Amino acid sequence: MLKGRKKFTPSEVELEVLEFWKQDKTFERSVKKHAPKGDYVFYDGPPFATGLPHYGHILASVIKDAVPRYQTMNGKRVTRRWGWDCHGLPVENLIEKELGLQTKKDIENIGIETFNEAARGSVMAFAHDWKNVIPRIGRWVEMEQDYKTMDTSFTESVMWVFKTLYDKGLVYEGFKSMHVCPRCETSLSNFEVALNYKDIDDISTYVKFAVAGEKNTYFIAWTTTPWTLPGNVALAVNAKVEYVKIAAKTEAGIENYILAKDRLELIEGEYTILETVKGKDLVGRAYVPMFDYYQKGEIENRENGWKVYSGDFVTMEDGSGIVHIAPAFGSDDMELARVNKLPFVQHVGMDGHFKAEVVDFPGLAVKPRDDHKATDIEVIKWLAHHNNLLKKQKLVHSYPHCWRCETPLLNYATSSWFVEVTKIRDTKNGLVENNKKINWVPEHIKTGRFGNWVADARDWAVSRTRFWGAPLPVWRCQECGELKVIGSVAEIKKNGPKSGNTYFTLRHGQSENNAANIVNSNPKTPSHLTEKGKKQVDASVKAFAKQLKGKKIDIIFASDFMRAQETAAIAAKVLGYDAKIVTDKRLREINCGIFNERPLADYHAYFASMEEKFDKGAPKGESLTEVKKRMAEFVYEIDKKYAGKNILIVSHEYPIWALFAGVQGYNAEQAVAMRKGDRDFIVNAEIKKLDFSIIPHNKNYELDLHRPYIDRVDFTCSKGHTMKRVPDVFDCWFESGSMPYGQAHYPFENKKKFEKQFPAEFIAEGVDQTRGWFYNLLALSTGLFGKPAFKNVVVTGMILAEDGQKMSKKLKNYPDPMEMVQKYGADALRLYLLSSPVVRAETLQFSEKGVDELYKKVIARLWNVYSFYDMYGKEQKVIARPKGKITALDAWMLGRLDELIAEVTASMNSYELDRAVRPIGQFVDDLSTWYVRRSRRRFQKPDDKKDWELASKTLAYVLFET
Repeated sequence: MLKGRKKFTPSEVELEVLEFWKQDKTFERSVKKHAPKGDYVFYDGPPFATGLPHYGHILASVIKDAVPRYQTMNGKRVTRRWGWDCHGLPVENLIEKELGLQTKKDIENIGIETFNEAARGSVMAFAHDWKNVIPRIGRWVEMEQDYKTMDTSFTESVMWVFKTLYDKGLVYEGFKSMHVCPRCETSLSNFEVALNYKDIDDISTYVKFAVAGEKNTYFIAWTTTPWTLPGNVALAVNAKVEYVKIAAKTEAGIENYILAKDRLELIEGEYTILETVKGKDLVGRAYVPMFDYYQKGEIENRENGWKVYSGDFVTMEDGSGIVHIAPAFGSDDMELARVNKLPFVQHVGMDGHFKAEVVDFPGLAVKPRDDHKATDIEVIKWLAHHNNLLKKQKLVHSYPHCWRCETPLLNYATSSWFVEVTKIRDTKNGLVENNKKINWVPEHIKTGRFGNWVADARDWAVSRTRFWGAPLPVWRCQECGELKVIGSVAEIKKNGPKSGNTYFTLRHGQSENNAANIVNSNPKTPSHLTEKGKKQVDASVKAFAKQLKGKKIDIIFASDFMRAQETAAIAAKVLGYDAKIVTDKRLREINCGIFNERPLADYHAYFASMEEKFDKGAPKGESLTEVKKRMAEFVYEIDKKYAGKNILIVSHEYPIWALFAGVQGYNAEQAVAMRKGDRDFIVNAEIKKLDFSIIPHNKNYELDLHRPYIDRVDFTCSKGHTMKRVPDVFDCWFESGSMPYGQAHYPFENKKKFEKQFPAEFIAEGVDQTRGWFYNLLALSTGLFGKPAFKNVVVTGMILAEDGQKMSKKLKNYPDPMEMVQKYGADALRLYLLSSPVVRAETLQFSEKGVDELYKKVIARLWNVYSFYDMYGKEQKVIARPKGKITALDAWMLGRLDELIAEVTASMNSYELDRAVRPIGQFVDDLSTWYVRRSRRRFQKPDDKKDWELASKTLAYVLFET
């Protein structure tokens, strides 16, 4: 590959190497080979395939290649399987844009099935690009046998995780004040909220609440969310703090204000202190509601509303010392309302718009994305007009926005399902303790950013009122409220509706076309049973009758084909069945189109594989998927119609096979696996019992746990009432945290293997994942097994443009990564990234000059050394370390090599990748400018052949080991 090459072009050489790896199956062989030191397991956080890979992805992939390669070289087996993140708001937002949808109602109007199928079709949009980029940067990973978070097997494991946590008492449904995205109309978890805080200009307002029974006297309350004022039901003071009543001069005359003494600085103009009291003395005093939409209505606990209460959360750091309480829009507010049994007013819908009863601001969005202050300004105008405004001020503060659609979030009381993280946070083998068991690189993340987050971990809201995601496996009775939490497909089958029917399938006996190996797929060209076929049916049904042990067949359904009708007639006679045989065209033979009455071999030869028969039919014929749909539709229909019946279905080999595949919810690959090679699924006159249970399935009768299919499966509670599924889906972070179990389909498959290999030795992702994937992995593994999901983690920093700004396609302020690979080679880019502080969670300002410098100092220089050896050195049939008497120069070079190996090994073992890579440049410099330069005469004009051979052997060994 390199020998004899006169010019070194890195991209050309690398492409040749990639082709060699492909033809040689080098990666595959490295996984299959004997591993004397056992398995090394690492988890690969799945990216979305809805966009192109960027430098952040490339950095992660370089690390995820370097560490496993090193472990492979150390004699370990490292299975590397690619995965795709497929669910959640990121995908939903893309589909909304593509379909021109603005709200959840728009999605419901076009149908959840239409929306979710569009989402399914989009998630792999850029998979082809990823499959080009990832191998091109030199990463070894299995991308064909990948896993997807939308796979049924993955979703089943997610359900198991939730059910297991529920059974451990770590899951509950709660009504809390949470952050919601009004555009997406769903709650977000606390770490999702933490992903996207932005500094914004807002308006803080000092509001006048008229004291009941006192003319011109007002409580002064402060709020940064004027839009919450229509939901006010109380005011809060600090019981221990001094408050004053003052007489203040205003344009309208003298007004009396009550506020904290320490906050008098907010009063502008002249005033006189009339009275000083403790906050406790104000508790219980009533005031006049500013907005009276709810005061006179039928509202629970109305008698406790619009009074002053004590709250420890009231501070003197800012505001007026009096806090306006709207229980639906803040955790402190909601807790105060719970303790004091205050009325609950929610004047804003989940969509972020005022409800109809708020007649002064009908339909306004309370925090519009395009102008977040617009509605606050309208409320402030109303306050001023009604003499309820004392003053307003500009406020710059950090405010949370939706991490996917950039909409300002609302603090909003709503129901959600929670994992009770606080219950396992500070316990033995809890989150805090398990974090201490992890080796973090850099170390400060353990006790700093991540440690602080874990120490203050809150209960995790894992349900989302959305559409495209793994379904929350909770069913609730509509009458009595009974709950069932499901952890597997088997449990869905067990709890689903039962008709009590028992089904048997019978393939017709040998027919004339069977005997001649001819296709007969048109009922207009009838094929009768042969005498052999009649005897087959007679014998088979008689044996079957004995197995029934006195039970009878209640209904016989048969295909309209002659051979099936004749078979059904024989079966009816043997079984003593006197009723009418019901003919159903859906049970007929597969339509083989142009191959009718032609040799069977011609039909089979038309398809490249058995799986292809599911994707397409013969010309003018039908596919196996179409057969599966009609057969499964038939059995679902009769299962609804009949109850407690023994039913015999007489049909043909392919349709019966398709029926069994359909009731199991199998896709093409799974259906083909049922056949066990080239054998018929069911032979002539064979009878097979069909185990039928209702399962969630898509239009092709493939098992599909997504909405709306799973929503159609109802259960029955212990009292006989209907149970409907709670229509939420999982937070996609719950799914990514379930990745170790989902990719292995644990515990339904690979149980022993998984448990032997858990936890993983290593993971690596960006610093933003300290509140994302790293945390999710730890929280779920702690809840499930009481231990961390990983032992070592490399945390990377952000890659910015050279000017320190965020990389922007619009600004074009960074070079395309694949252009860098084409120009300098992937190795130069890899070296640049691995040797930078970005592998220690620090920021890297990407510089093409840096890549160029490393290419010249390491890659090109190493090539020059090899080129020199190729031209002047003696070719080595066996590359080995020189032994015996060697020169001081050779000994020094070998010593430098040993030193490099020791340094790289120690650094790689401690996952300090930059320390492992940096010495390589100095070593190559020593090799080139010291060893080769001082050995030129030994190679080019040797005085001693043995010395030339020794120098050649030394240089060959050093190059090989490097």
